[in-house]
Order: sequence, then structure tokens, then C-alpha cells
Amino acid sequence: NGSMSSNQSGEGEIRKALVEAGLVDCMVALPGQLFYSTQIPACLWFLARDRANHGHRDRRGEILFIDARKLGAMVDRTHRELTDEDVARIAATYHAWRGEKDAGDYADVLGYCKAASLDEVRKHGHVLTPGRYVGAEAVEDDGEPFDEKMQRLVGEWQAQQAEAVKLDAAIAANLKGLGYGG
Repeated sequence: NGSMSSNQSGEGEIRKALVEAGLVDCMVALPGQLFYSTQIPACLWFLARDRANHGHRDRRGEILFIDARKLGAMVDRTHRELTDEDVARIAATYHAWRGEKDAGDYADVLGYCKAASLDEVRKHGHVLTPGRYVGAEAVEDDGEPFDEKMQRLVGEWQAQQAEAVKLDAAIAANLKGLGYGG
């Protein structure tokens, strides 16, 4: 993932040159733990020499960003796999954005995908991290007013703290009964 934002060893200049040459078509941020050899997240770079209208819509001047970091399912405690549905969602998003026949209409989805203009990418210093462009997904409003929710949550926390004191006392008494502690 460092390749999307790092400026070490000239990486920022290389990334800028790729963007300004119109070669970067799509960036996909993947979740961590997909590969057995490393736990770190990875990214996919889709590069295209000719992004003009040749059977697809003209994509010059924009880049598609897909943030797939929340996709996939843990198959054991150290390994995540993308489901067939996850892969299909990513592919369908890319195909729709390209304007492929029968791919449906593309639309930005807050927290998941965004078609960003070259000017937007320039404003971000040619950083290609999808999370920077797609934003945070909308959180559903539960209808509970903030002040009421905070009062309720503080009350729950205070009750849990009181219960913790009781449990600590019970543990200490049990340990003392077993001859441990003073």
C-alpha cells in the first residue's frame, strides 16, 4: 500500500508521472490478511495506455478509486478471503465505470468508490489511496438524540464500573479464602 502514497526513493515522482501520463485507470485498496506470506494490505493498480473511447467510454482525466478494505471474510484467525460476491462487486464497479456494454450505470458510493478528476488527484499531491477520495460511508441515524444517547451511555459505563468493583472484591475474597493475597 505504500506505493500509493510514499515519497521515498522517488516514488512520489514516479506516481506523479504515471498519473500525468494518463496511465492510471483504477486503484483498488484490498484488505489485509489476504496473503499467507504477509498480513499487510495490498493494492491493485489498473494501468491502461489508451483510455480514450475505444469500445468503452472516454476515461481520460479521471481515475476510479475503489476501497475494498472492508470486504472479505476471515477463514481462520490469520487469513481473509474475498468472497465470489466481493470479487464480482469490484469487477462490476470497474466495468460499469468503464462504460462497458451491459455493465449498468456507474455511480459513486460513499465509502466504497469514487471517480476522481485529475485535478482532485493533483490537489492530493498525486496520492492514490482510495480512502482519501471515497470518503467515509454514511452511518445510519438511529434517531436517538445525541444528548440522550450520551446520558444513556455514561449511565451504562457507570453501572459497568460499579459491577467491576464488586467483581474485583469477590475475586480478592476468593483468593484470600484460598490462602492467597493479604
